[in-house]
Amino acid sequence: MYQLDHPWLLALLPLPLLVWWLLPAYREESASVRLPFFDEITRAAGVSPTQGSVVPRANWVQKLLAPVCWALIVLALARPQYVEPPLEKTEPQRDLMLSLDLSQSMDTRDFRDPAGQLQPRVDAVRTVVADFVARRPGDRIGLIAFGDAPYPLVPFTLDHRTVQAMLADTLPGMAGPRTALGDSIGLAIKMFADSPAPDKVLVVLTDGNDTASKMPPDKAADIAKQNGITVHTVGIGDPNATGEDKLDQAALEKIAQATGGRYFFGEDQNQLADIYATLDSITPANQKTLSWRPRIELFHYPLGAALILLIAYHAVMWLGAVLRRPSPAPVREAEA
Repeated sequence: MYQLDHPWLLALLPLPLLVWWLLPAYREESASVRLPFFDEITRAAGVSPTQGSVVPRANWVQKLLAPVCWALIVLALARPQYVEPPLEKTEPQRDLMLSLDLSQSMDTRDFRDPAGQLQPRVDAVRTVVADFVARRPGDRIGLIAFGDAPYPLVPFTLDHRTVQAMLADTLPGMAGPRTALGDSIGLAIKMFADSPAPDKVLVVLTDGNDTASKMPPDKAADIAKQNGITVHTVGIGDPNATGEDKLDQAALEKIAQATGGRYFFGEDQNQLADIYATLDSITPANQKTLSWRPRIELFHYPLGAALILLIAYHAVMWLGAVLRRPSPAPVREAEA
């Protein structure tokens, strides 16, 4: 699409006519003496009179060329441009961190798949979380695994295939046998520190209670709230177990409530899938579309055309003047 960046400058087109109409031509009068016998005086003095003041008159080419060049110059001042089709970029407005408990207890075979067969907890988590990632194409997603300590597996990225590949390679006990829940929230807060997204969400999944953190989970939740991070917690362990294997539902509920999130509990793969479907619905897609239309400047074309016309006209006029100039008379040799 072609457009003028300053179309109002086209109002300058009639300016030369206004100047010609409002400002009269410059005239100057000077005193002079009229001699009726001027020719006799020049002959007696042995000189020939020269032509008086010359008033140049415009030819038809000048009368045509002047408005054309002025129109081209005004058009160049108006900055003609070619506007290309818009380029759109979708910018995610939410960063989503998934923090998974990979302590040794995740190898416990007490989760039932949709067919009713028992399977390790980690297998159900891998399947459900991978499906959840696939449904979030507009979010930048990161991944943390925690056991004795938290470990960043994937930084925030739109490359969800990498996230799913890392999920597929997770193994129970790869991060240690214990559970550092509070430290995993602390690591997520640190990874969110450089995030430009206005919406920050952390989803923590664990099957036990905190047994290895240096930072208490409730303290970590308070810091997350101060940094604008919403924490959703998912418990999948046995709340009736004893010792380190007992799921601390009260702590998970407290973390979620402190940050404006929700706590979920799942006993099998179907319930876990429902939990992540709910998380998907309560964190709808949040994207901003940026649009930019490249512009190509075209002002040099009318400006160059005006310049070429003027140079061509003056070149032709100069050449005509040279050709019309009379050649000097040959000098005759004096007779001996």
